[in-house]
Amino acid sequence: MDEKLLFGLAVEPSFVALGDSFTEGLNDTEGLDGTGPGGGFRGWADRLAGLLAAEYSGLRYANLAVRGRLLRQIVADQVPMAAEMSPGLVSIAGGGNDLLRPGSDPDVLAELFDAAVARLRAAGSDVLMFTGFDPVSVPVLRLLRGKIGTFNMHLRGIADERGCYLVDLWSMRFLRSADAWSPDRLHLTAQSHQRVALRACEVLGVPVSADWRAPLAADEVPSAVPMLPGTVPAAMARGAWIAARRADARWAKDYLAPWVNRRLHGTSSGDGLTAKRPFLEPVPPPSAL
Repeated sequence: MDEKLLFGLAVEPSFVALGDSFTEGLNDTEGLDGTGPGGGFRGWADRLAGLLAAEYSGLRYANLAVRGRLLRQIVADQVPMAAEMSPGLVSIAGGGNDLLRPGSDPDVLAELFDAAVARLRAAGSDVLMFTGFDPVSVPVLRLLRGKIGTFNMHLRGIADERGCYLVDLWSMRFLRSADAWSPDRLHLTAQSHQRVALRACEVLGVPVSADWRAPLAADEVPSAVPMLPGTVPAAMARGAWIAARRADARWAKDYLAPWVNRRLHGTSSGDGLTAKRPFLEPVPPPSAL
């Protein structure tokens, strides 16, 4: 592939990723021992960097994302650092943590996001953006669909106006499956991070051998079990409903309550943490994605 197709006139191809836990890579530890930067999380951005490095020799990569960051923090702290690096490609994803908070305004967030993209484009970088995903299958979070949808429409407009690449997470139907998410229902599994990296490659025009549309491994449906007509289905449906409510209760206790407690005390999961890869460094091509 012609390096000028994606990285413009940059002397060396380079990629900087900005954002929050989504871009930091929670909870993708596949192939890692947990001792690396940021606790050893991998994520779609690291995976994308590996795929880009396989296509563009000499690629350098930095990941400035930190979990829990609000959009204004990303814009104030990470965007200036990225602009100073003048990479050929910058990814920016943010606003999700803001939308989780009461009183957040997607119109205001969009103005902040647009200013960040304008600065990155002025620095000569191509920009890769992401919409929010559709939380239709996630209890509590599904109440935010309207705000997320509004923010997504703004993001599409920004991408069009600023000439950016856009990965539409909302349209990735596999993300509506519970199997695509970690037990906290906020962070992707390793398999889902892999699919997002593949989708990003598709948007960027980078050839890959795998297809992000392939069914998730957990989606394989077992053979049907013979049942007596008119007996088991109702009992099975009730049992499934009870199991789902128990799972919701465990999730609320293990994940929702601690999140609410952090909000009440003004703390963040990212307090005291720094970027896992703060400098542009070479990335060896991965043996496999």
